[in-house]
Amino acid sequence: MTDAAFPIERLRKRADFLACARAPSCAKGSVVVQARPRGDDAPRVRAGFTATKRVGGAVVRNRAKRRMREAARLLLGQFAKPGFDYVFIARGGVTTRPWPRLLDDVKSALLRLAAERDSPGAPGPRLSSTDPVP
Repeated sequence: MTDAAFPIERLRKRADFLACARAPSCAKGSVVVQARPRGDDAPRVRAGFTATKRVGGAVVRNRAKRRMREAARLLLGQFAKPGFDYVFIARGGVTTRPWPRLLDDVKSALLRLAAERDSPGAPGPRLSSTDPVP
């Protein structure tokens, strides 16, 4: 899953998945994609894949993650930004969705996240009630 020109690594630690859960996300069709900037200078992309029991039993969840891994392998090189972590979450129907439609769902979610990230009016970091007001 690693290409010399555009290396992609897997997210494996729960803390990385939780950090992505607080990041912007986009739900398209049968997949949800979360994207979080890591803040380091490494030119790699990391990706994680998850499916809950709501999707189905172990066999169905594994099939869903395999399909999402392959879609990510094909599309992250073109549409992902280096230095970001991406988490792909399976939704119901990901295993029965036609392959071109699944690819289109992932592609449109990645493009939407990139557009939100690069828009000039994008909101800055959220302030909590305990942060000092500038």
